[in-house]
Amino acid sequence: MKKYMISVFIYLIGFSAGFCPAEAQAAPHQPVFNDISSSYAKDAIIRLADRGIVDGNGNGAFLPRQTVTRAEFTAMVSRLLGMGPVFNDLPAYRDVQKQAWYYGWVHAGSNLSIVNGKGEQLFRPLDNLSRQEAAVIVVRAMKQDGGRGSGLADRYKDADEVAGWARTEVAAATVSGWMEGNQGLFRPEIEITREETAALLDRVLESGNVKPLIDHGSEALRQDIRMGWLYNGNVGQYISYAKAANLNTLVPRWYYIEPSGAVTNYSNIELLQWSRQNGRKVWGMLGNRSDADATHRALGNSQARRSVIQKLAGYVSTYKLDGINVDFENVAPADRANLTSFIKELSEELHSLGAVVSIDVSPDLGTDWTEAFDYSALGAYADYVVLMGYDEHWGGSPLAGSVSSMPWLTSAVDKILTTVPFSKTIIALPLYTREWRLSPGSGSEDISLLEQGRRIRKHSSVLIWNEALGQYETSYDEEGIRRKIWTEDARSLSVKLRMLVARNVAGTAYWYPGSETPDVWQAISNIQRYESYSFNL
Repeated sequence: MKKYMISVFIYLIGFSAGFCPAEAQAAPHQPVFNDISSSYAKDAIIRLADRGIVDGNGNGAFLPRQTVTRAEFTAMVSRLLGMGPVFNDLPAYRDVQKQAWYYGWVHAGSNLSIVNGKGEQLFRPLDNLSRQEAAVIVVRAMKQDGGRGSGLADRYKDADEVAGWARTEVAAATVSGWMEGNQGLFRPEIEITREETAALLDRVLESGNVKPLIDHGSEALRQDIRMGWLYNGNVGQYISYAKAANLNTLVPRWYYIEPSGAVTNYSNIELLQWSRQNGRKVWGMLGNRSDADATHRALGNSQARRSVIQKLAGYVSTYKLDGINVDFENVAPADRANLTSFIKELSEELHSLGAVVSIDVSPDLGTDWTEAFDYSALGAYADYVVLMGYDEHWGGSPLAGSVSSMPWLTSAVDKILTTVPFSKTIIALPLYTREWRLSPGSGSEDISLLEQGRRIRKHSSVLIWNEALGQYETSYDEEGIRRKIWTEDARSLSVKLRMLVARNVAGTAYWYPGSETPDVWQAISNIQRYESYSFNL
């Protein structure tokens, strides 16, 4: 585990003169439009403008009959859902430039899988949106599977003109009352206008529980555990990281088992005071520095375990800690029972003090590295089990590959959930990756997400999204050596988090502090809010 200082990043969005669509605006207001008096969508336009979802051209006009681009529609839908723009450090599309007003909105929609590209790494943001495309995006945004609609041919005389990829969504949008035809025609390939868009989004907003759910969505958010470790950096840096990441559980690395059997104490009063003043819990971490022998001496008999537990209980009482996080790596298989006994006895002691116990574990690899973890027993005795969902391909791996691909992580999570209750399971996600040297020779280097972006941009390396892995792959040559990165970024972490939310785990953790790019936290916030929605339509 390594610590990188968090960087502060300010995004400046430049807008061109002239028409400035709703998606570029920062706050709701109540404009008075001079060209909507005869529009059938007048009331809808005013309601949406009041919510900051749509806006005019800045000169008093709404331009109701003007067409809508893919970028504009994506931004409108994202704002309707209460999402924030995400300025992904790694761009998903070659034709969505970082200086464009819609960059953050297109990526917010892409991270949520509400919108997709059109062709290889192209979004075509300025293409006008067709009615059938609008139907697909809206039905997807409202989490409808398209199964609500059927019998399209019975509804529209031009049903055969609806593309195969849009048929169920067009039918669902029709059944929901969100979209309708004209004189028996749906006109699927006709470009949707701004007044049609306003009418559509207003109908969606007024459906079922959509408006109250979005308006009060933050109140419905589960108070999941959101933890991160402190390593190396000073307290001020860690506090900055905790604020940016919105951590509610701080895990400073304060306590270590030494070869002598002593437990060292690096508790920091400044961090304790800040956490209490700001409503954060503190789980002091107990580490073993990957020293198998020292761990054996500390756990090998009841008297040794008792000595360590008494020390920790004293720290919990003195510093009013909320818990202890046990991070033992490289524990010998022979100490499996000793580790289980230690967690059982530590939990009993700390529970009497009102504190909790969590333990960090690697995915069950069926090797000596994880043999010491009796997952079922640890899950029974500890309050939380933190699964370190990374190092699928570790630094010394004989094969190059991802730090945490979706198939691997999903399998690891599903496996631990067979032995540890979901209400006790926390999944740690990677904020780092590795650059692999493929030829000549082999090997890898741990790099932060900040450094990852720098190297990709330096080499103008092409990003290729691997849908199966849930991340980009990219490669380039440097100093005659072929190098490859399986990336982690806002998009890949969004995919991972959606999987975890679906499994209702107790929370997430992030490794390592300061390694991330700032966009990651807005992406995670969007996912948590969006996945909390349960639309009743």
